[in-house]
Parts: sequence; structure tokens; C-alpha cells
Amino acid sequence: MTAGTAAGAIPKIHHGTPAFRHTNLALFAAGFATFGLLYCVQPLMPEFSRDYGVSEAGAAMSLSLTTGVLAFAMLFAGALSDAWGRKSVMVASLLSSALLVLVTAVMPSWPALLAVRTLLGLTLSGLPAVAMTYLGEEMDIESIGLGMGLYISGSAVGGMGGRLITGVLDDFFGWRFGVGVVGAIGVLAGLIFWRALPPSRHFVAQPLHWRMVLARFAGMFRDRGLPWLFVEGFLLLGAFVTVYNYLGYRLLAPPYNLSQAAVGLIFGIYLVGTFSSAWMGHLAGQLGRRKVLWTAFALMLAGVALTMMQPLPLVMLGIVAVTFGFFGGHSIVSSWLGRRAGAAKAQASSVYLFCYYMGSSIAGASGGLFYASHGWNGVALFVGALVLAGLLIALRLFRLPPLVNVATPPTPMSKGAMP
Repeated sequence: MTAGTAAGAIPKIHHGTPAFRHTNLALFAAGFATFGLLYCVQPLMPEFSRDYGVSEAGAAMSLSLTTGVLAFAMLFAGALSDAWGRKSVMVASLLSSALLVLVTAVMPSWPALLAVRTLLGLTLSGLPAVAMTYLGEEMDIESIGLGMGLYISGSAVGGMGGRLITGVLDDFFGWRFGVGVVGAIGVLAGLIFWRALPPSRHFVAQPLHWRMVLARFAGMFRDRGLPWLFVEGFLLLGAFVTVYNYLGYRLLAPPYNLSQAAVGLIFGIYLVGTFSSAWMGHLAGQLGRRKVLWTAFALMLAGVALTMMQPLPLVMLGIVAVTFGFFGGHSIVSSWLGRRAGAAKAQASSVYLFCYYMGSSIAGASGGLFYASHGWNGVALFVGALVLAGLLIALRLFRLPPLVNVATPPTPMSKGAMP
């Protein structure tokens, strides 16, 4: 019996089983740590502007450089995990990234901080793309929507927690202490992940034959749906990160004049993402992803409009709507991607996350130019254009024909490659 046949005979992880609970504990911890480590600098951007004398767009480079490198590195992370194994790549990625964030807290200069944040993008790349692939391989088809939603819920809590911890602790102990705390939590979460995640039972190692990898990348673009899902990832995170990058600048200034701790607490809105990602992912599994995705973008668009209002409660309501729509939309697109990519799951995850984080890098930095020239209304109009484009694409996807599996290229042996 071949390795592939043996893997196919093993039942996949189904909700309600101990393996499902262990998997979700591990991936919740991984999502929490990864996105806490990545986004912990976001509420500190006004502090960076003051401490280092950099502009709003310059301070945003502390996040944009990380996500830009992360985007490119994830193009190769999936292929490396095909050869080295899913769990080993994810564990190494998580623990090394946590150590780098600890180093960030003691960097003496702005160029040194940016250098470490750039390297962080490289080490982080081993988890997000591979986690999506792991779920696609190991989860039962009826459970993958819920599993993906719970993983993204962990990401939401981590994104909130990293921002909340640094934003609040900055007021009392300084931003370096807050960043160090986030790094220590990342180390702990990495150890939990290492211990709890079940080993891959449906993974079959594949040698690194780059011709085959490139053929799978090319095959994805013959599908009528996958390229549009990649674009949706760019627009989703680009819009979302831009809102949160410059929200602090707006709320620290008149007429609100909020403290840094109060602005940090606003990131508690991320909690709605823990609900919306699981709920909308499950709803899409029941009603169909095409029927639900467009509502996420519509909700984000309404939220962006509310943030242009003056009263603080309406601004906060708008941020809630943007956050709810983003996490729901990301959950739907992520699970749809795994179903549509066929044998090219790892490559599809890598390309999707490349586009996803390039959205954060490009749009997140560009938003600073709009803020400098037109204030918050400039940022809102820029984000609104991104979300509107996403809504139009979602309506196009609503008319997408039935699933056509991505063509699987011939194996390396059939091409005469060395075994």
C-alpha cells in the first residue's frame, strides 16, 4: 500500500472529536501569537512618529515592511512545507518570530527596528499559509468551515491582544515593555502549539521540484474563480489595515483627544471578529459562499461611511461594522480557496496570502499619504474605493460557474526528473 493510499484510508478530523479540539486549541494559539506578533506595533505608530521624528507614512513602514516581506516569503513557504512537513515548519516559524519580537523591544534606533521587523516578515511566513494547507488536508469537508473560522477567531483575538497590550502598557511603562510582553506571550503560545497540534496524517512529503511547483502556480490561473479570490484577499486586508493604521492618529487629535491607553482599548472591537469569522464561515457553508460573501463587503462599506461622521459613537459603530465584515469575508474566502484549489492547495494558499499581505503593505502605507493630504476623510474615501471594488468582484463571483478542479501537473517522474 502506498503512502497516499494509506493516508486516504485514515479518517479526517471531524468536529466533536478530541482531535478537533486539540487542533483548534493549537491553531487558536498559533493565530493568536502570529497576529499579535505582527500587529503589536500598529497602535504605537504615533509614538514612533514622536520618538523617531518620522511621518505617518514613515511610521507605517514598521508594519508595511513586515507584511511586504511576509507576502513574498509565503510564496515559497507552502512549497517548503511540502518537503519538510507542515508541523515542523509552523513550529519553527512561530518560535523564531516570538524571539525576534523580544529583540525588537531593545532596538536602539529606527533603522535597527525596521531591520528586525523586516526579518520578522520572513520568519512569520511559515505559519499562515501552512496552517491553511494543514486544515485543508486534515479537516473533514463538513468541519473545515468551522475549523477555519475558529483559526481566524484566534487570529482576531491575537490581533486585538497584541494591539491592546502594547497600546495600554505604553501609557504606563513605555512601548518597549509592551512589545516585550507580546514577545513573551508568543513564546508561550508557540510551546502550546508544539504540544497540542496533532501530527499530519494525510500529508505525503514531496521533493522540492520547482518545475512542478511552478506548473501548479500556473494551473491556478486557468481557473475562473481563484484569481478573483486572490484579489479579494488584497482588498480585504488592504482596507482593514488602513483603517486601523490611521485610526489612532485621528483619535489622539482634536476634537477627541483620547489617551494612548484609550485608543489601545478600542482594539477590543476585534472581539467581534472572533464571532463573525466563525458565524459567517458556518453560514457560508450552509447557504453557499457565493450568496454570503458580498454581504461582508457591503457591511464594510457601510462601516467606512459611518467613520466619516463626527460623533465618536458613530465612528466606533463604523469600526465595528468594518471589523465584522472583514473577518467574516476573510473566513469565507479562505475556506472557499481550499475547496477550489484541488491538488494545488499549498500554492493557492501561498498566492492568496501573498496578495492578502501585499494589500496590507501597499494600501497600509498609501493610506498615510491620504491622511497627510486630506485627513481622515481622505483615508475613508481611499478605503471605500477598495471595499467597493471588493463588493463588485463578490457580485461577479456570485455568478461563478460550478467548481472546476485546478489541473494537477504531471509528477516529476513523468517529466524525467531524478527521484
